[in-house]
Amino acid sequence: MSNLYSRRQLLKLFGLSAGTLAFPFDDIKNSFDELFDKVDKIPFKKVERKITAITLGAGARGNTYGNYAIDFPEQIQIVGVAEPIQIRNDRYATKHKIQNENRFVTWEHVFEKPKFADAIIITTPDHLHFGPCMKALEMGYDVLLEKPMAQTEKECRAILAQVRKTKRIVAICHVLRYAPYFIKLKELIHSGAIGELISIQHFEPIEHIHMSHSFVRGNWHNSKETTPIILAKSCHDLDIMRWLIGKNSKHISAFGNLKWFTSKNAPEGSSNRCLDGCKVENSCPYSAKKIYYDKRSWTYVFDLPLKKEEQGDAILEYLKTTNYGRCVYKMENNQPDHIVCSILFDDDITANFSMEAFTSYGGRRTRVMGSMGDIVGDMSKFVYTDFRTGKTMDWDTNQIDDGIYKHHGHGGGDYRLMNDWVAAISAQNENLLTSTIDASIESHIMGFAAEKSRLNKKTIQIIL
Repeated sequence: MSNLYSRRQLLKLFGLSAGTLAFPFDDIKNSFDELFDKVDKIPFKKVERKITAITLGAGARGNTYGNYAIDFPEQIQIVGVAEPIQIRNDRYATKHKIQNENRFVTWEHVFEKPKFADAIIITTPDHLHFGPCMKALEMGYDVLLEKPMAQTEKECRAILAQVRKTKRIVAICHVLRYAPYFIKLKELIHSGAIGELISIQHFEPIEHIHMSHSFVRGNWHNSKETTPIILAKSCHDLDIMRWLIGKNSKHISAFGNLKWFTSKNAPEGSSNRCLDGCKVENSCPYSAKKIYYDKRSWTYVFDLPLKKEEQGDAILEYLKTTNYGRCVYKMENNQPDHIVCSILFDDDITANFSMEAFTSYGGRRTRVMGSMGDIVGDMSKFVYTDFRTGKTMDWDTNQIDDGIYKHHGHGGGDYRLMNDWVAAISAQNENLLTSTIDASIESHIMGFAAEKSRLNKKTIQIIL
């Protein structure tokens, strides 16, 4: 915020004088100097040499990370792809100018060749994370692994053991750690501005259409085939709470179930598919026709023709033949549509997390409670209040001169993750990662414990 206030003005704004502080003035003054007396531009890490990578899975996330190579070709080049859907393979190979000999159908085919790149980007479906990651490490590749790491706690721990054995660099895509909002929030918490951290409340409103798209009709509708929703969707959130607090978790209790998207709630007159003469389609908020065809939203999952005039017919065909056209009340889904968790951390810090499907909005919400202040935020901005003076301070991500990064997913976290990962591989220094696998595994263990708690209605001890 130095472009808005000087150090002296900020100290005056917060009323930071010796008489208002419950702890040494110099300590808090130095913290505020470091936090606020600098340009609102979070620096990016220098990439010492250009690296090469192979992408396994050319879907939405594979393209998100792959696009970093398009925007920053001096840092990374994608030299191979494995993707069984032909149109995705073709488009990805064309975009990155990948040679035919480095195009593969499945991930296994990549490892039939001798090592031909620095790293592997794993953005395959959840059940195809463990196998390729273990093989990539065995062959000496560094890895970017989309969350969740694997489908079971045993597999997650096996990946960690393999990383330690091979000493390769692995980053888990916990992209919220890289978002400027959470970076600033952590800095403020640990500056001493709120005194001693007491508790955190964190809320993830999935948004009702997003829930129906991804966890009722979509790839993650069945927890046994993929992973429980607390991991598939919210290990981001468990991780960010752990990161903000900076201490180990000890116990967790979770409650929740699948309450609404079941056959007993199917409206009278509904059909198996929205286009099969459903009598309530016009008034249903989950009408596939409304969502995908009329509004053309969430169509990134469809491999549509490039010509817009041809896309309508292609969408209708998807709605007639795939789960995306089925009634949300007549799917084989089993993911809970609401979950609440209570977590106890070291030093008796508590955290509450709520994941809710039935909201009209998305984006995370955070409340941080300290002995000398609190913070309330919504992932784009937060308000800090100092109890000692009653003064408040607003901080907004729009204050950051973030260039191309701020326009990408997860509040800019997607591209910042890529910058960290590329820099770490370039320098062969895992300390350049904001989130190493040693840190990222804890949120997975928390997630598996939360699912045990939810199913068994017991408080579960978290054993790291």
